[in-house]
Amino acid sequence: MSKPEAKEDEPLDARGAQERLAAEYSPETDDTDTELADEPEGKEGQVVTLDGEEREEQENPFAREAADAEALRRLEAVLFASTTPLTEAALEERVPGADLPRQLELLERHYDRRGVNLRKVNNAWQFVTAADVAHVLVEHRTQQRKLSRAALETLAIIAYHQPCSRAEIEEVRGVAVAKGSLDQLLELGWIRPRGRREVPGRPLIYGTTPAFLEHFGLEALSHLPGLSDLKAAGLLEARLPPGFEVPTPRADDAEEGEDPASLGEESEFHAEFTEGDIDDGDD
Repeated sequence: MSKPEAKEDEPLDARGAQERLAAEYSPETDDTDTELADEPEGKEGQVVTLDGEEREEQENPFAREAADAEALRRLEAVLFASTTPLTEAALEERVPGADLPRQLELLERHYDRRGVNLRKVNNAWQFVTAADVAHVLVEHRTQQRKLSRAALETLAIIAYHQPCSRAEIEEVRGVAVAKGSLDQLLELGWIRPRGRREVPGRPLIYGTTPAFLEHFGLEALSHLPGLSDLKAAGLLEARLPPGFEVPTPRADDAEEGEDPASLGEESEFHAEFTEGDIDDGDD
């Protein structure tokens, strides 16, 4: 049996061995094609690489707001704090360098379906309540109304002298009772017609209501301040005319010589004094 011939030793190619090992153990899939597929192509098939911000703007057109977010915030704050509509010239002074036409359009779209809307009226911009939720504010709106001096004097006379007629009120005040004074008190619900005096002409007589007691924190008419209380509060002069006294209010029960008003008479009375303009010429 012949022995196999021995091969001559060949020089070791270290670099080639490393390349062969890397090729043998590398994944078979080619990531190059995948990466290129994800990148959009520009003109003439050139691959265009987008950074994160550009990619976001391409996917969401409203993302461009982020580029001038600070100017938008300032513009929003100025419009929100203003009590009057602002022209674009006024906004330019407050937020210099802003792209007003575009940014106002962005804000207008942003607030379009919110509780407040940005609207342009008469070439000026302002935030307004959305029309479909305006009724919520109407229910909670409190109207502040200041009583005239004539109305306060009329109320005080009715409170202390009730039930009293209009002529009796005028006798105490010394001047005619304006329609507006009684009108205000009736609308507030602090006085009401209590009937008619059984004298010639059968004039209406007035008295206070439970709403009057509730508003002024009184448990009953007997808790109205007396002469000493009024003097201590500085509402009466220290030296009063002889025979001066503060009358004691009466209860709401009909007294002798009084005819309680019917519902129809009260409705007629309200209609008479709630028509026309308020005139407080006697204050």
